[in-house]
Amino acid sequence: MAQRLLFERYKRAMFSVALRILNDNDHANDALQDAFVEVFRHLDSFRFQSTLGAWIKTIVVRQALRKQQLEWRFETLDEQFHDQPVEVPDTITGAVLDAAIRSLPDGARAVFVLAEVEGYKHHEIAAMLNISEGTSKSQVSYARKLLRKKLSEFR
Repeated sequence: MAQRLLFERYKRAMFSVALRILNDNDHANDALQDAFVEVFRHLDSFRFQSTLGAWIKTIVVRQALRKQQLEWRFETLDEQFHDQPVEVPDTITGAVLDAAIRSLPDGARAVFVLAEVEGYKHHEIAAMLNISEGTSKSQVSYARKLLRKKLSEFR
């Protein structure tokens, strides 16, 4: 009963995290299920160094990354690429922004979501994905460039 309550409390937020990374409902559900199995198996190892939700989110992110790891392709970018923030016009809805993010290439989308949506630092992303910190930064820059282009079409 307690496991069910825990799952019900966190399932929507954690599914959203997995879906943003995987961009596929079925894969996100699989990652969510695998993550909660891991949560329940290792609940006794939770050390209260963070919130329970943050601990669960870390497990969900890792499961989602495992699901996609073999399929990710990170594009090599010019080192002179200039990183600029993405300006979102007031007329853009959350659904349009979410669709634009979901249309990003897998590697760029995953790194962008981890950095800009979930708030991970580049060194943390690099460790999770087994990539360099520079690759993490360049993928966020690339994602921003693509988002700027997509969102400029809605002005």
